[in-house]
Amino acid sequence: MSISRRTFLGALGLSTLAACAPSTQAPTPAGTDGLKDDGVREFPFTSWSFNEAVTKQPMQDAIGTYTAANAGVKITTPSYPYNDYLNQVLLQVQGGQLKGVVQLDVAWLATLAATGKLLDVRSVAGGLDYAPAALALGQSNGVQYGLPWTFAGIGLIANTELLTRAGVTGLPKTVAEFEAALTAVKGLGGGIVPWAGMTKVDQLKDIIPWMWAFGSPIVRDNRIVIGDDGSVEALSWYKKLYDQKLIAPDVNRVDARALMSQGRTAFYEDAIGGKATVAKSSPDKDLAAKMTPLARPVRNAGDKPRHLAWGQVIAVINGAGAAAAATFAKTITTDKSYTIDWFTKTGLPPTTNAGLADAAVRNDTFATQFTAQIGANSSASPFWVYPQFSQMEKVLAEEVQSILIGKKQVKEALTSARDRMNDLIK
Repeated sequence: MSISRRTFLGALGLSTLAACAPSTQAPTPAGTDGLKDDGVREFPFTSWSFNEAVTKQPMQDAIGTYTAANAGVKITTPSYPYNDYLNQVLLQVQGGQLKGVVQLDVAWLATLAATGKLLDVRSVAGGLDYAPAALALGQSNGVQYGLPWTFAGIGLIANTELLTRAGVTGLPKTVAEFEAALTAVKGLGGGIVPWAGMTKVDQLKDIIPWMWAFGSPIVRDNRIVIGDDGSVEALSWYKKLYDQKLIAPDVNRVDARALMSQGRTAFYEDAIGGKATVAKSSPDKDLAAKMTPLARPVRNAGDKPRHLAWGQVIAVINGAGAAAAATFAKTITTDKSYTIDWFTKTGLPPTTNAGLADAAVRNDTFATQFTAQIGANSSASPFWVYPQFSQMEKVLAEEVQSILIGKKQVKEALTSARDRMNDLIK
């Protein structure tokens, strides 16, 4: 399958990352004074990518290329594992130790912006070729706190070989078809997990787009409304799959990637870069060709698929060397010699129109399908606008897990989650 450049760019532009989210009190930006050149050419680039096998060497390559081309620039590379990253970065910010540029998951932007340490980089982003929806990745309450590095969504990826073996002739489009496919795959036996759905607390936020799929808005008028009919139906369905062993206990993203890598699951959910990680560690050297993205199944034929948006931005911390750090961030997110090399090595798409139009991106079938099937239908989590989002997601995950293990009934757990999360935003 291939799609046109217009469709590919349109898929990115249709994403509603910054739309329809409840408003909160705007944090005070650190301003733009820190972007005036202070002559300091040494700064850190804090990331989680140096902790991951697929991205470590490409990061080193990009930094090496940049410092070789810019005399006097020195970039250090502190890094933390993704699951610990937000807490570590917040500790560094609060201790006044974080400087330079920092890689951020888009979900964390409001939380970091609330510290008042992020610089407003609208003067840096102005006039550049970022796709509009990608540029919105770096905005919180109308302030441009970050420059977009990559953007897509989180969605289902299928192992087409397993589906064929199970007699599934087409990718499921509805929840009923998806459930039938899972049942068919279960019939293969041999320790195969039909769907490596999230069941560990640390990743149960993946339930959010399934609640959307069943009709829950999750947040309405700045109040959490889960416990409504849509969310109850979604969790009742998910619990049923759990009880029928169509999904497995104690699975998070790392576990799901391992199952896909080993050819032991037909479906799992991931961001676009997950393919490279899975394929790199798989004993099946042809696995990448068997992996295909698909739109989230809908409750009723004709419904719009819903996915959770995903992306990364680079933010600039107020402090010595901020101007040089901002120039670096601008270069590696807009210069095609960096963005296309990054895409080629990691599978993570660029965020500029020129980068998306490059042949390397347009001719990558998985990337174009992922963008059309998943990225085009991705929305921001309704919790991201709140600085307390991580606590809110944890509350939701705890209550969902209590449903899965039979500790609470669906309505009881979701009502508890609603009340606890609303208390967090009072």
